Amino acid sequence: MSFPKVGTAVVTRGDGRLALGRMGSLCEQIRELTTQGFEVILVTSGAVGVGRQRLRYRKLINSSFADLQKPQGDLDGKACAAVGQNGLMALYDTLFSQLDVTSAQLMVTDNDFRDPDFRRQLNETVNSLLCLKVVPIFNENDAISTRKAPYELSLQDSSGIFWDNDSLAALLALELKADLLVLLSDVDGLYTGPPSDPQSELIHTYVKEKHEGLITFGDKSRVGRGGMTAKVKAAVYAAYAGIPVVITSGFANNNIIKALDGERVGTLFHREAIKWASTGDIDAREMAVSARECARRLQALSSQERSKILLDVADALEANEEEILAENEADVAAAQQAGYEKALISRLALKPGKISSLANSVRVLANMDEPIGRILKRTELADGIILEKTSSPLGVLLIIFESRPDALVQIASLAVRSGNGLLLKGGKEAKRSNAILHKVITSAVPPSVGEKLIGLVTSREEIPELLKLDDVIDLVIPRGSNKLVSQIKAATKIPVLGHADGICHIFIDKSADLDMAKRIVSDAKTDYPAACNAMETLLVHKDLVQTGGLNDLILELQEKGVSLFGGPKASSLLSIPEANSFHHEYGALACTVEVVEDVNAAIDHIHRHGSAHTDSIITEDKEVAELFLRQVDSAAVLHNASTRFSDGFRFGLGAEVGISTSRIHARGPVGVEGLLTTRWLARGSGQVVDGDKAIVYTHKDLNLEA
Repeated sequence: MSFPKVGTAVVTRGDGRLALGRMGSLCEQIRELTTQGFEVILVTSGAVGVGRQRLRYRKLINSSFADLQKPQGDLDGKACAAVGQNGLMALYDTLFSQLDVTSAQLMVTDNDFRDPDFRRQLNETVNSLLCLKVVPIFNENDAISTRKAPYELSLQDSSGIFWDNDSLAALLALELKADLLVLLSDVDGLYTGPPSDPQSELIHTYVKEKHEGLITFGDKSRVGRGGMTAKVKAAVYAAYAGIPVVITSGFANNNIIKALDGERVGTLFHREAIKWASTGDIDAREMAVSARECARRLQALSSQERSKILLDVADALEANEEEILAENEADVAAAQQAGYEKALISRLALKPGKISSLANSVRVLANMDEPIGRILKRTELADGIILEKTSSPLGVLLIIFESRPDALVQIASLAVRSGNGLLLKGGKEAKRSNAILHKVITSAVPPSVGEKLIGLVTSREEIPELLKLDDVIDLVIPRGSNKLVSQIKAATKIPVLGHADGICHIFIDKSADLDMAKRIVSDAKTDYPAACNAMETLLVHKDLVQTGGLNDLILELQEKGVSLFGGPKASSLLSIPEANSFHHEYGALACTVEVVEDVNAAIDHIHRHGSAHTDSIITEDKEVAELFLRQVDSAAVLHNASTRFSDGFRFGLGAEVGISTSRIHARGPVGVEGLLTTRWLARGSGQVVDGDKAIVYTHKDLNLEA
């Protein structure tokens, strides 16, 4: 049995009118839950607010001009409740009726609960309604309540007295033995400070022993009697009596359903919370702040000391290869048993020699020129003032990646080399692999820096909180599906760097060397079909249809086991199935083929259907090649080479944190330079601006070396 309680601020708008959209969403959630077999009891506020708005309007239209000049006293609350209850329940009845749900109204007062017979009858009535699939809707009968002052709830209070609808909901949840109580508010949950303060953190799990006395509450609800103070008191009362409670937002979509599904929305109250807190888990902000502090200590090291950390990481990877591969094999076996796609399992597996290859790539990074603090430009601003533009770490990176555990090694080593703090969230399918790799890498970070330089996020529920930390996290890089990247971009104010799709093209021009073309096309599609830089669309000049070159290319792909789908022209010419869309990333041994008029048509096709990732042309005509290289607006454009070369290691970057199709900051494979920004350092000798009256600007470019 679940018990949503909705407050006045949720069911009414700022002007006092009913919030039809939020009420409709609430009713739809309850209908969904009842369809799934849940028993739902609703406790609702709002009658006083609705009645006040109606009576104010009635008073206004019945007032003379002289009446309006007099001071306006507040309306009687009990009269407001009597008028508003009728309209509130009428709306609930209408909304539920549209969803084929029957509801029932039950009005109670605090004195009712003093009578044992009332409590017994209450249980019988509610159970009868639930058996009939009716949703009971409770509200306090404010119009006739005789309460004069609030009562404090405590674990020792067995009188059954309540003060507001929050404590009524807690009381009913206990009386009717609910499985969960959900208190809906106008904020996401309980915060460490005012929710509007950027420094305030959402408390996911309330630990009475930790948070009681540390939290200060603001004003009461703008329209109701309760507010967060009342909700927390009611939640603590119910939770410590055995009913789990979630305080969450009634403004967000489907939060009741999410709470019942176990998602971390809002603040959870549970009497076992102290045991969970003792496990030593740290929250999202703590993790991000720790990464920033460790990054600053890392930046303070010498170049040689930072290089040694990476050399130690490489040695640690090779020393722990057997354990790493064992954990990875367990992940692969679990993924196969779970029925994951072959492309994902291919990305998940650490193939023979992969650990040595990763270690060598880390050593390449360790031995590269120092990237931090490089002087990029020196300028004399005026006599005695020298300005330097220098390279600088971004700060704290949040990298969200799917499937590939080797990405963790690349990303972590790039973060160390560029002096950045790092938070990593890998896919659940690589949980064991990521955990052992994180342990091995952080064990190589010296205590003077701190292993919290690289944090491993183990639960996807932590991601929404991390995405809110735009004051601590400087860049998010999602590596994964189009859906993942789109979700991340929509959920954060933090800058996002990444690519949603890898729709890579190869265009075979009429002048192409066909033997070369077959080798390149075969490599681009079959070397690693799951990679984002694998060819997904093959464009062929129309003249190759007449010469038979197209048939040779198709035969080459089919011999390698590639499934072919055609555009309108190619599907007809080759008798192959027509592709559903040109904008499709197969990530497998499959690709789309289409015939185009010429290089200009190929460029137009790429711009219409591509993802600005990597595109290549095969041609012996240098003018055509240059036209393609200049005009195709993708992050990487190649001539007579496989799209598979678009990679951080192959581009000589040592490794890559991802491939960006953004046009801001970094584009293409993102290595160390893509994780750096710039700072300006000025050295003067006492100069002041003073309206620029006594200074002569020279703006003279100087040699980079002082």
